[in-house]
Amino acid sequence: MMNSLEAYSLNVTRRHFLGRAAVGIGAAALAELLQADLLAQTPAQGAIGGLPDFPHFAPKAKRVIYLFQGGGPSQIDLFDYKPELDKWQGTDLPESIRQGQRLTGMTAGQTSFPVARSIFSFAQHGAAGAWVSELMPHTARIADDVCFIKSLHTEQINHDPAVTFAQTGFQLAGRPSLGAWVTYGLGTMNRDLPAFVVLISGDGQSLAERQWGTGFIPSRYQGVKLRSVGDPVLYISNPAGFGSEERARFIDTLGKLNELKFETVNQPEISTRIAQYEMAFRMQTSVPELTDLSKEPDRTFELYGPDSRKRGTYASNCLMARRLAERGVRFIQLYHRAWDHHTGLPKNIRTAALQADQPSAALVQDLKERGLLDDTLVIWAGEFGRTVYSQGKLTADDYGRDHHPRAFTIWLAGGGVKAGISLGTTDDYSYNITQDPVHIHDLNATILRCLGIDHTRLTYKYQGRHFRLTDTAGVIVKKALSFDADAPG
Repeated sequence: MMNSLEAYSLNVTRRHFLGRAAVGIGAAALAELLQADLLAQTPAQGAIGGLPDFPHFAPKAKRVIYLFQGGGPSQIDLFDYKPELDKWQGTDLPESIRQGQRLTGMTAGQTSFPVARSIFSFAQHGAAGAWVSELMPHTARIADDVCFIKSLHTEQINHDPAVTFAQTGFQLAGRPSLGAWVTYGLGTMNRDLPAFVVLISGDGQSLAERQWGTGFIPSRYQGVKLRSVGDPVLYISNPAGFGSEERARFIDTLGKLNELKFETVNQPEISTRIAQYEMAFRMQTSVPELTDLSKEPDRTFELYGPDSRKRGTYASNCLMARRLAERGVRFIQLYHRAWDHHTGLPKNIRTAALQADQPSAALVQDLKERGLLDDTLVIWAGEFGRTVYSQGKLTADDYGRDHHPRAFTIWLAGGGVKAGISLGTTDDYSYNITQDPVHIHDLNATILRCLGIDHTRLTYKYQGRHFRLTDTAGVIVKKALSFDADAPG
């Protein structure tokens, strides 16, 4: 029999050990939790776990790949062709266009706002003649496979709240991320990998884990970040001198201890703790197989570009996204931090485009060739766009651009999206939306609809209120869809 001091010491030691482990393999558990063990009902699509009665409609997409372009890509230099700017070059942006828009601290002190045309040439591509800059030749080649939305707008003008708003539907920390909402509603399709995986590249604006976190919904829906250095997931490898059979016995014994604790205190996170080690044990096999690219043919690396052989690059992460999609991962989130171009934009955007253009287009092409694009929704988007006026000194071949939340361009492809169209227009300054405005809440509502989810019915009760990703707003962008969004489920 242990005395009370010994029992307390054992409990503290175990808690300390589990807390440290949660830094690595714990994330996998918090993301996945083997929902089949915790939720009895199995919904449609062959998913494991998920909520009863989900999805609400026959889904067009089973999974999502979100290619988030952190920093704010300049729509004027990439997709929103504005030839009229040539004649207004260097003139002050009219107040009738700016309309007193809030400015960031970077340009609020400027005495003038000189119009800066794009120095890059544009051409029309695809059957519908989509305008694409010379910076994005590979994206131009898939113009018939994507839907360009040129009228997205957001409420935030600075990076962190704008990214948080795009990814969680709210500008302040504390809400569940889009990936967490999706896995909460639909569950997983692979017991051996997390349902929600995050990959990060680039060296721009910093990111916060809350942007792929769970907020107030159960922690098992947390996104799991695959690292580019060392083990893809911390602590997934056995310690030196500790074999797989020993680890299996350890997990079994630890699980029994946690079950005893659960019977005593009935704390749901203890169930999370039990599942995290079981998931981590299975990931010892599934993750090395996932990240081993040795069997990929040379053609694949040629398709995604030379950087695809370098672990941790955006190109490599796009290839990894396809491999995750093949293996049934529900939500795959890429963050590429490369587009924050306040000064020296012509030089810096060339670098960012060179990194992102070919791999993004290759992913769409690769999914299409493998028969995966029809049920995979691909999103290419940043947190906001860039101003038509120059930040800092304007010259004939150099300029910068500040943040612009009023109108920016993204594209969608795959499951449920109407391909080969451009939706939404802006004025001649690419400053204000003139047709088919699309709010962040509208985009998120549309993403959920492609997955068969009614965004108004995917809720979680917290502190007496039923919260949802789209808060109290959100209208499905029906013009962007290839199916009747009003059809009954």
